[in-house]
Amino acid sequence: MKGLIAAGGNATRLEELTRVTNKHLLPVGRWPMVYYPLQLLQRSGVREVLIVTGQQHAGQFIDLLGNGRVESRAGGDLLFDLDLSYKVQVQAGGIAQVVGMAREFAAGDQLVVCLGDNIFEHAQADAIRSWQEGAMVFVKEVPDPENFGVLVYDGDMNVTDIVEKAGTVDTRYDSPPSNDAVVGLYCYPPDVFEIIDGLAPSNRGELEITDVNRVYAQRGDLAVRRVEGWWHDGGKHWGDLADIGRRIEETGANK
Repeated sequence: MKGLIAAGGNATRLEELTRVTNKHLLPVGRWPMVYYPLQLLQRSGVREVLIVTGQQHAGQFIDLLGNGRVESRAGGDLLFDLDLSYKVQVQAGGIAQVVGMAREFAAGDQLVVCLGDNIFEHAQADAIRSWQEGAMVFVKEVPDPENFGVLVYDGDMNVTDIVEKAGTVDTRYDSPPSNDAVVGLYCYPPDVFEIIDGLAPSNRGELEITDVNRVYAQRGDLAVRRVEGWWHDGGKHWGDLADIGRRIEETGANK
């Protein structure tokens, strides 16, 4: 089992904070944001991790993370010890494109994908360690489902489809069919790259990870786990960064 962190993008929603800095390097609490998904992967049993980021910031990630062994400057405690690789996404093309870039790195192994701006109270380690076959996604009920990919259920509460930003990206639905949003933590078997090869760009010009997840859902090969504890998308608004930092100080993260 290997890990992938998607850490690219321009993060214009964070305004002046990301004019010259990648959002995943911004401080959240006492750590840079990217430390949290790295720690999550390690606590889930992953050792080898690929970080995909944009051309402008690749050097900053290498300067910060080096070979993947990072000790605290406050006291020498080991924060995480991973075997890191890096890859540059020259032009943004969607999360599924980023996953496709990990084909050679995965080399036939299962792949745990975490978006670099997603932070969790619990590392979801038990669920990830118990995953054996098919794909697995994590969901959280949200108050603004129109901004996410959300699950579609049949009458027996089986997942039959996934809708990305209903009414805008996925126009099959005028409004979200549920409030259960797929968060930025995904587990894929080796055949995910065959699925990505068959994707066409969405109406926003990206290869959508929702389209990947939909294939697994429609063939009955998608496990869904509810997020344990709180979850936060760190790329939505600059004001959230201080709030989530305070929450981490209160409750901890990746427990």
